[in-house]
This record gives sequence, C-alpha cells and structure tokens, in this order.
Amino acid sequence: MLKKVLKSSIVSRFPLNWDHFKSRLLLKYAFSYILMFLIPLTGVTIFVYENAVKGLRVEIEQSNVNQLNQVKLTIDARMTELQETSSRIAFDKHLTPYMVQHPYYSMEAIQALANYKASNSIVEDLFLYFHEDTNIYSYRGLTDLKVTFNSFYQFEHWSQEELLHDLNETRQPLMRSAENVTVNSRRDTMLALLVPIKPNDPFPYGTVVYLMKESKLTGVMDSILSDFSGSSYIFNQSGGVLTANSRGVSLAKDELSRLSSLEPGIHNLVLDGEQHSVVSVRSEQNDWTYVTTMPSYQFFSRVAHVQTLIVLVFGIAVITGIIAALLLAKRQYHPIKDLMELAKLRSNNTDAHKTRNEWEWIRQTIQDYSARIDMQEPFVRNQCLLLLLKHGKPDDPEIEQMIHRAGFEHPQGHGLYFAVILSWDDALEGETSWNERHLLQEMFSSMHLPGLTAQIFGVEFSADNQFALIISLSGYDNQPAQSRIEEVIEAVQEVINGNSRLVPKIGVGTAYRDLARLNQSFIEAATALEHRMIRRSGHVTYFEQLAELTSPATGSFWIPRKSMLKLEQSLKQGNESVAREMIADTIDTVKDEPLPVHLLRCICFDLLNTFLRTASELGMNEVFADMPALTAFETLEELESRLLSLAARICQQVQRNTETQESSLIEDIVAYVDQQFADYTLSLEHVALKYSISTSYLSRSFKDKTGNNFSQYIWQRRVDEVIRLLESTSAPLKEIIEQVGYLDAPNFIRKFKKETGLTPGQYRKQHTIKGSVAK
Repeated sequence: MLKKVLKSSIVSRFPLNWDHFKSRLLLKYAFSYILMFLIPLTGVTIFVYENAVKGLRVEIEQSNVNQLNQVKLTIDARMTELQETSSRIAFDKHLTPYMVQHPYYSMEAIQALANYKASNSIVEDLFLYFHEDTNIYSYRGLTDLKVTFNSFYQFEHWSQEELLHDLNETRQPLMRSAENVTVNSRRDTMLALLVPIKPNDPFPYGTVVYLMKESKLTGVMDSILSDFSGSSYIFNQSGGVLTANSRGVSLAKDELSRLSSLEPGIHNLVLDGEQHSVVSVRSEQNDWTYVTTMPSYQFFSRVAHVQTLIVLVFGIAVITGIIAALLLAKRQYHPIKDLMELAKLRSNNTDAHKTRNEWEWIRQTIQDYSARIDMQEPFVRNQCLLLLLKHGKPDDPEIEQMIHRAGFEHPQGHGLYFAVILSWDDALEGETSWNERHLLQEMFSSMHLPGLTAQIFGVEFSADNQFALIISLSGYDNQPAQSRIEEVIEAVQEVINGNSRLVPKIGVGTAYRDLARLNQSFIEAATALEHRMIRRSGHVTYFEQLAELTSPATGSFWIPRKSMLKLEQSLKQGNESVAREMIADTIDTVKDEPLPVHLLRCICFDLLNTFLRTASELGMNEVFADMPALTAFETLEELESRLLSLAARICQQVQRNTETQESSLIEDIVAYVDQQFADYTLSLEHVALKYSISTSYLSRSFKDKTGNNFSQYIWQRRVDEVIRLLESTSAPLKEIIEQVGYLDAPNFIRKFKKETGLTPGQYRKQHTIKGSVAK
C-alpha cells in the first residue's frame, strides 16, 4: 500500500516537472548553458591533452636544469678544494725543494703529501714535481719520472714528451680529458689535473698533479641526477670532452662540438638522427660546460596515465555540467516566469498574453524602461550643464561627449559663450505663475535661433525663482559681440512676451570664446542681476555696462567696478576658483599702475572692505577679530596672501551654509522614500535625478542621515511593511511581497529568513499562535 502511494506521488510530480520544461525559452536557456560550457571545455581538454607532452617536457627539462646546476656547484666545489690544496702545498714548509730532496727531512715531506692525498676523496693519486727535475714525488716516496708514467701509470694518449712539456710549461690549471690508463696491468679511465705552484704566479717553480678516476666524477653526477636516464657530459674551455656518461650512446665529433658550444638553457636538437631534449649550464669558475641529453621518446611513457585522467575528468565534467546547466536554466527562467505572471496580473487584456511569448514580454518591458530613461534624461542633462556653469568645462569624457553631441561647443574657438539668469517676481499667484514658469523652462530647455546663429540651453539650479540660460553664438561676425548679445536677449524677451505674462529680470554675463570660462560668465550674470537697472526693453542688466554707471574721473585710477562686483559675487556663491583668479588679476592690475602711496593704500583698503562686507553678510563676525592682522600688510604680495586666505574661509562658509540648506533636502528625500518604497522602480539614480543631485552625494548624505545606505533602507522598510501585513492581514504571501515592491518572491523569502530566522509563512504562523495564547 505504501509503495503504491509513493509511486502515485512520484508520477503526479513528474508531469509537473516536465510541464516546467515545455517553455521554448527555458529549453534555449538549457541548451545555451550546455553549449556555453561544453564548447570551451572541449577546446580546453584538447588543448590540455595536446600540451600534456610539452608540459611534461618542460617539467623534466627544468628538473634537469636544477639538477645539472647542482652537479656544477658540487664539481666546482671539488675543483676549488684541489686548488686550495695546491695553495697549501705551495706554502707548506715541509714541501719545499730543499726539504723534499733532503735525506733526513724527505720523510716528513712524503708524510705531508700523504696527508694532502687523504684529505681529498676524489683524488686517486697525488704527485709533486719541480721544474727541470728527473724525479717526481708522491705519498709513496721519490720516483723517477719516466718510471712513474711508463711503468706504473701508462696513459694511452699522453706521451712522454707531452708529459714533460705540460709539467714544465703549464702556467694555469690544466685538466686533461679522460683517457684509458694502464695501472699495474689493469686498465682504468682517469683524468689528470695539473696545477702550477705557486698558483697565479707568472713564474711557477713546480706542478701538482692530481689523478682522478672518471667514475668518481660521473658518480657525483649520477648521484645528483638520480633517476635521469639520458646521457651527461662535461666539456672544458676549448670544447673538449672531459668526461661523459653516454649510457652506450656514442655521438660523432661534430655533434659533440655542437653540444659544447650551446648557450646555457634548454634546447631541442636532433642527435644521431633522433630528437633530443638538451640542457646546458656553464660554470663561471672554470668555464666548463655541463650538458645532459635525453631522447624525447623517454617521457612519452608518462603520458598514458595523463590521457586516462583527462578523459575521466572530461566525462565527469560533462555530466556535472549538464545537470548544472539544467538547474541553472530553471533558476534563471524563474524570474522571467514571475515577471510574466506579474504582467498578466496587471494587464487588462486577458487575450494578449496568450498570443505573446516570453521574448515579447521582455521586449515590452525593455521598451517601458527605455521610455522611463527618456523621461529621466533631462535631469542628467541639466546636471551636466550645471557643472559647466559652476566649474567651467570639466575634465569628464562623458560630459564632453554630451556637449559635442548637442552641438554646443564650436570647433577651434569659432564661437562665443555666455550665461544669462532669469529671475521672476511673484507677480502672478499660485498655480498660474508656476505653470507659466514651467512652460518657459520647457521652451528654453533647448532652443535654436537660426537668424542669430544662436543655440540656447536652459539650466535649473538651486536658487529659488531663477532659471539660467547657456547661450552659444557660432561663427565670426564683423558686428561687435555686445551688439550680437543684445540681439539674442531681445529675441529671448520676445519669446517670453509672446508666451507668458511674466516679465522676468535678466542678468547677462560677458561672452567668452573659451567654454571653460563659462563659470565666470555665470558669476557675472549673477552680479548683473543683483545690480539690475530698468531699461526700455525690459528688466535687463549687462555686466559689461555696470562699470559705465560710475566711471572714474579722467586721469585717476580705481579698480574697475565690474571687477569688484564680479569678485563679490564669486565670494557670495562660494566659487573659490573664480575668486582666486579675480584676486590675482586685480593685484596684477594695481601693480601695473604707478600710483601714489596714499591712493594705493585707499585702493587696497577698498578691496579688503569688499571681503569684509561679504563676510559680514554671511554672519562671519569672527573675521573682524582678525582685523589687525588683515590690515598689517606692507606689500601687495602680503595683501594678496591675506585676501586668498580670507576668500577660502568665506567660500567654505558659503559651502557650509549650502550644506545646512541641503539638510532639509535630504529630509524631504527620506520622506519621499518612505512614501514610495513600495514602487519596484525606485532606485538611487531615480531619486538623484528627481532632486537634481549626484548619486554619490545622495548616497553619502542618505547614509549620514539614516545610518543605512539607500538599498538597506529600502529593504528594511519593505521588511517592516511585510511584517505589518503578515500580522494584520490574511492576504496571500505572494500578494504581500508584490505589494511592497519586490518581484522575486523566492529571493525575498530567502533574505527574509536570513534576517529573521523564519520564512514569512513561519513568521505568520508563529504570530498567530502567540496571538491565540495571549487571548
């Protein structure tokens, strides 16, 4: 009975799972993931298999390099010991020609030679020879030279004449190649090392002869190379073979010559008609070359287990990858399914979704988001243009691209740029005034005046009831710049008069050919607006005409009024860069004028008074406590330094005041988020665009205000609302999650459990039980 129930349960679940895979999109996901990992995996497997031999070869060759270096160090050390032994013999008082040939002291000399021979395990025999002597001395005693090398040691290729020549004429240590030597009727392969004494002496008086068995050197090499199965060679400075362990392989002389001339490193050579891997190192001490050769076929036997391992790993990876691809495809399809269900719930057309597939729903979603982005683009554009007004042309590739795309910047300076500020009074009340101002802002957001070759961009900024215009004039014209500016302003007024009953006051800055100086034009426009005068064509004030109101008398000098107004306005707006530039220009202007001392003093105090007046308006009363220090200047350089310091303090105060005002803005944003947290489209970028502030500033200020970053705050508000709805309503869980603006219900449940320790369903059940117990 139990088996039938289990079978029925399995059968009932199987169609559900199969139905889940009926979607073509899901199948495409699955095949895509399978191909995504299968194609690279196959390529990587083939690549690994093809390079297995190369990898093993490199590994073996590198091991041979390390071992061969160890051989070199060991043999160099042995040769160094023999050199040191020769030095000790040369300076041993028992081994002088007199002591060796003396009938009484010769025994001590023989004993000394025996001691030196015993101290070197690699030495088979040791001889001491004095030039032009017929005798040679060893640890066995005095022996005739001819008897020693004709009877006791018979070298196959070292003749008596060569022997005498080498013993008497050698000036540097000489190692003879290994050759067959007959020792008491027994043949052996030996090497001979001749070291003149005293060593490094240009006129040596004798020679120390060391005889070594070749097997001793090859034994040292074999013990270090351990399981190496190739051949090994040692070549002297001239390329001759000192010793070789060829393991039955004989190479021709030209091939040995090739080996001796190799540069240190790893080489691939064809030796004796077969491919070999060759490793070469060279001794810096005696310029010997150590070489090992190994036929390539010897390491192919190690590939068999690698091949089996690769095939096994490939099979396991394919099976695991297919299972993972199916699970991942199902997981990735789940949000799309939820999104489609949400779209079906919110769609009034019940037949539309029956004829659409998932791609059409996704395409529609993208179109909706694209429409929203188009709606938000003006906020981004306004932010970029505001940067132009405040900081000039910023070094930002994205902003430069936007300026170029809008056709605002003219190539090679063929244009003029200036700023205009419109200011409205509350002549009309309520919604009418707001609607007309909004209409004008929309019209001036981007306007082209073809007859005047002018392009206008509107910019919203923080000042209340004010709107800025950035105007560019293209091309060269014989007409004065001021006349062209006035024509553009008149055209702007005509647009305003034709579309609104509002009559704004207008401040116009100076036109510049460099877009980077647009921030100065903005300061000048704000200055002009503060000192506006009534004109026949409307409430328009040009910064260039401010100085004409109070022109100095002929023959006198005073700081230009427009410079003072521009400096004062830059301080009020907290624009330190413009303020510093104006201070430097003003001081330079004063320096260029030959002024009497009393007039120069008055000009300096008038300039200082501008700063003090601005500081007073900002409530910086502490500045007046520094009056003695501010006025105690002796040179214009000292005054400039004090003014720069004071300008920095004033601009910092303006920024602090702005931050105080922006605190209320953050409070408004938090209140807005509290109202809109259930909107699934709510994001940091959306709020930043809505309030025309940067995302970085919003993120930082929001965290300072709430203690959480933006996403954490939204998540916590949604969790709190879900908990409230779970406790106070019996609505389905999925409906509650969607109601708080979360589309991925499984992900929300997982995060909810991670935070509270319970799933939403468990939380509701627990709350219900607690409520029942309380009742």
